[in-house]
Amino acid sequence: MYKIAVLPGDGIGAEIVPEAVKALKAVESRFGHEFQFTEALVGGAAYDETGTPLPDDTLKLCRNSDAVLLGAIGGPKWDNLPVHLRPEVGALLPLRKELALYANLRPCILFPGLLQASTLKEEVISGVDILVIRELTGGLYFGEKSREKMPDGSQKATDILTYSSIEIERIVRFAYEAARRRRGKLCSVDKANVIETSRLWREIVGDIAPDYSDVETVHMYVDNCSMQLIRNPRQFDVIVTENMFGDILTDEASMLTGSIGMLPSASIGGKVALYEPSHGSAPDIAGQKKANPLATILSAAMMLRYSFDLEKESQVIEQAVRLVLEEGYRTPDLMEDGRNLLDTVQMGDLVAQKIELI
Repeated sequence: MYKIAVLPGDGIGAEIVPEAVKALKAVESRFGHEFQFTEALVGGAAYDETGTPLPDDTLKLCRNSDAVLLGAIGGPKWDNLPVHLRPEVGALLPLRKELALYANLRPCILFPGLLQASTLKEEVISGVDILVIRELTGGLYFGEKSREKMPDGSQKATDILTYSSIEIERIVRFAYEAARRRRGKLCSVDKANVIETSRLWREIVGDIAPDYSDVETVHMYVDNCSMQLIRNPRQFDVIVTENMFGDILTDEASMLTGSIGMLPSASIGGKVALYEPSHGSAPDIAGQKKANPLATILSAAMMLRYSFDLEKESQVIEQAVRLVLEEGYRTPDLMEDGRNLLDTVQMGDLVAQKIELI
């Protein structure tokens, strides 16, 4: 029996997570596995109910589970709370830290059925298959922060960007191992012409590279990488980068797939891994059944692969998503003329049906 902590969170999280659970139950039925789902509050919903965005009971549940399935966190409703109580700062970051999740994997794969859905030309994006590996527990997001009042009455805010050699080495080695299992190409992204932590990053990659002589290594400044993702995305296999650069680049890369609603993610490193879509809580469409659940369903497929070592079952979910898209079914974010428009629940139902039949 696999124990899964289910954290719907805020906004569309409450709509997309049930569809991923539905897909996992279809896997459970077809392959004879047993998944135990236990739901808990997190984010703004937890703050409204308990006064904290990450209740102790939720953290305890996550620690005692085999994996965590998360929806989305945050929204304008909680933007004016003290910083430590805002859902993103008070729940997501501490959850990653407490579970020791230092590596964030974001596959950017263009399903053939979505070739027309991207705003980029088909000849540029056809065949895109990139894995972005983002360092998850260092950098500006976790660095010391301060604000002070200046003599002239103005304010100065400071965020300290810090990385240790140990933090860099572990994520870089992780990325090299991933590149070995793929096409053998690693692009390390930094800003070494300006930032000292990036210079250390590049030095360490250079020190490690000889241990992986079977992997082609290239270095790229983050601004150039941003441009190259649009100019020639097929040049990339595995991209490894620091926390903030990875956050920004993966949102850009999501548009290669047709929608950020297609980008799953896995955060791993500790005993319990966390799986979530790369998008936010989208409060503007919450409650309208317009949300695309496929990124969350694909995150569940990653859970089967990385936490439970159920590769065949993971591939069945991915194949089900592929078939649904090839048959022309779409949620509003992917809608094209002449396609079959589905709401969130209908899309989840259809994927679950395909899982049972494949």
